[in-house]
Amino acid sequence: MGYISNTENDQKEILAAIGVSSTEELLAPIPESIRLKRSLDLPGPYDELSLLLHCRKLAALNKDIDSTLSFLGAGIYDHFRPAIIETLIGRGEFLTSYTPYQPEMSQGMLQVLYEYQTLICALTGMDIANASMYDGATATAEAAMMATDITGRKEVLVLSTVHPHYRQVLRTYLQWAQFIYKEVVPESEAIGEALSERTACVILQQPDFLGYVVSDIANIIGATHASGALAITVVDPISLGILCAPGELGADIVVGEGQGLGIAPGYGGPLLGFFACRKEFMRHLPGRIVGATTDQRGRRGYTMTLRTREQDIRREKATSNICTNQTLLALAATIYLCALGKNGLRKVAELVIRKAHYAHKALCSIPDITDPFSGKPFFKEFVIQLPIPDRDVCEKLLEENGIMGGLPLQPYYPELGNALLVCVTETKTREQIDLYVETLQRVVAEMTAYAK
Repeated sequence: MGYISNTENDQKEILAAIGVSSTEELLAPIPESIRLKRSLDLPGPYDELSLLLHCRKLAALNKDIDSTLSFLGAGIYDHFRPAIIETLIGRGEFLTSYTPYQPEMSQGMLQVLYEYQTLICALTGMDIANASMYDGATATAEAAMMATDITGRKEVLVLSTVHPHYRQVLRTYLQWAQFIYKEVVPESEAIGEALSERTACVILQQPDFLGYVVSDIANIIGATHASGALAITVVDPISLGILCAPGELGADIVVGEGQGLGIAPGYGGPLLGFFACRKEFMRHLPGRIVGATTDQRGRRGYTMTLRTREQDIRREKATSNICTNQTLLALAATIYLCALGKNGLRKVAELVIRKAHYAHKALCSIPDITDPFSGKPFFKEFVIQLPIPDRDVCEKLLEENGIMGGLPLQPYYPELGNALLVCVTETKTREQIDLYVETLQRVVAEMTAYAK
């Protein structure tokens, strides 16, 4: 049995074995600003009951969407989750299942994944979908890598209105793969000038990160194809209850975050990435595909049809390093879409639009609050500009009034000034929206008067 020694000689031997001379050299890649310069402040030891009470006390410090009134979105949303979802995904055969390598033992889960893929294709207007991915950010990055593989080109063109976190993950992927990341403002002329024979793909978001609908998306996709590049669209699946499917507009690859499809926000995760594309790109698709077949007796069955990672035998031919999917969350999304149906999803989208526009009109009627994108169509999120620091307003709303007022945009789009990204979903009532508007008006008036 091995053991770990803390003696100075053993530490030196361990450091030498990995090729560094000191602990400081080992930690060199970690910036000084985020290093902990003290010992961990850990209580205990606790018995089980004491530990449980301690954890409950810590949990009570959190502010969530049940204890506050939230108008925060920015990629993770408070949509209604039918009770049937938790009931079904909590069943043992689903909750404890893993990768279905043996189809004869996994028909239930394989059928769920097949149905999930079918629903994603119907939703996006695409030919084929994989059996889910980690989240929207990695799905976007994998789509870009897929486009470089298909086209043989090195440059990825990204609109600046794509989610900032998605762009950050994308930059990380491309940097180490030695591809070129190029960002451009969301204007047709600027996109046209940026396109070249080096461009592998153009990535746009619909609706974009700021909530606005890209009205000239068909023109952007047309210009992208004219340059020989692929068009990748990042979409909000709820918006597809009312907006045109990207496949119908000519998109080559469609990705997005499926958390809104019946999955709890969960403090930022776990999430569900969906990924769909045209049939001719199937062999380049990351992840895995489940297909339907028949057995020797002619009975319908399901099996793992394609795993492009080739993790079993041919790793050198892999098109992606994605090796695990989000099966349980894909199941939740499948149940959600089946429970609502086509008409139900459309009704949710219509409710979202009505409530978001009601809130927008009321907020923009507050003195000194303006809309920097006045007149642009939006879905469930929009931007308002404040006369005072956005972060200070949000802190006061939350700490003193129990309201998450939105996302301060200063860290992501400083050119917008004191701007808030506000999200309104179908879960918000008229009374809740009115309360937010009244509270924000009072807080802004108080803080403005104090500043003077």
